[in-house]
Amino acid sequence: MKFQLAINLERMDDSVAMADVANHTLDMVKMADQGGFNIVWAAEHHALEMTIAPNPFQLLTWWAQHTEKIRLGSAVAVAAYWHPINLAGEAAMVDLLSDGRLEFGIGSGAYQREFDRMHPGLKQSDGWRYMQEMLPALKGLWAGDYEHDGEFWQFPRSTSVPKPLSEPRIWVAARSPITFDYAVANNCHVMSWPIARPFDEAELYKQQFDESVAKAPDAQKPIFALMRHTALYDTAAGHQAAVRAAQCQLGQFAGLFQNKGDVHNGFARQLGLDEMANPEQYSSETLTENLMFGNPDEVIAKLKRYEALGVDEFIYYASLGLGHEEQRRSMELFCSEVIPAFT
Repeated sequence: MKFQLAINLERMDDSVAMADVANHTLDMVKMADQGGFNIVWAAEHHALEMTIAPNPFQLLTWWAQHTEKIRLGSAVAVAAYWHPINLAGEAAMVDLLSDGRLEFGIGSGAYQREFDRMHPGLKQSDGWRYMQEMLPALKGLWAGDYEHDGEFWQFPRSTSVPKPLSEPRIWVAARSPITFDYAVANNCHVMSWPIARPFDEAELYKQQFDESVAKAPDAQKPIFALMRHTALYDTAAGHQAAVRAAQCQLGQFAGLFQNKGDVHNGFARQLGLDEMANPEQYSSETLTENLMFGNPDEVIAKLKRYEALGVDEFIYYASLGLGHEEQRRSMELFCSEVIPAFT
């Protein structure tokens, strides 16, 4: 099993300075680079302090200047917010400036609130249609002169400038069978996120992935990556801090995902348990069991279960509103004690 890092610039409230957030995020990426992580991912979100990433390619270019080996991925560029020529060029520039380290992730988008601002009138549930038109256009632009006459975009003969050093590996964020089918049939790798749901949600995604692979016997063998919020600790206080942070962050996420949380100055309101779907998922006991929380031995045991399921690469999701010192301690423990158990 290989390991990837997903990390955001994040503020849960205005008590933390943006400069401190930026410095901390870069420190975590550098630790992952030296600690044996394979890929680091930057998201795309808009007008939300909990995920400060209006352009993932800016973040990846910044991280490329301060790292040596780790590959650099967009997780994910939201297809409906881009024009194909613009997206092809931005992604290719990262590949050029990082000496070929780009991993290109694309997705349909998460929150209706963002669609209402970035693409007014488009339903989040229809975002997948833009992704499916975008991918062949990107491949055509990266290859050379290409013209496009589609449902959502039309443009005359053009090409990506610059071009990537070679066509990057493409990843699709998938949870539904239709997206798994599309990703595998189009030679894309897959990343899935069960949020705070139990292990059987991961089993469901792996089943859907395997079924999609069986339907496309001529496609390349795709990588199946799975993401979980991760926090390692060696004290009871560390455990309590991780649970509190997850409850806060997931409460904000639920408000955005269910499109019923207010946002003021970029900070999303945390939903109360009585407002959330499946509130039992957010108890201390359930979060500790379902997320990648624990001391190093406990986390190794959890990861072995995912490895046995067939997860090729595990995505360590560091951003859960946890304090910076706790995040750094978690990364130290993961690099020094967990990764060696899988090499």
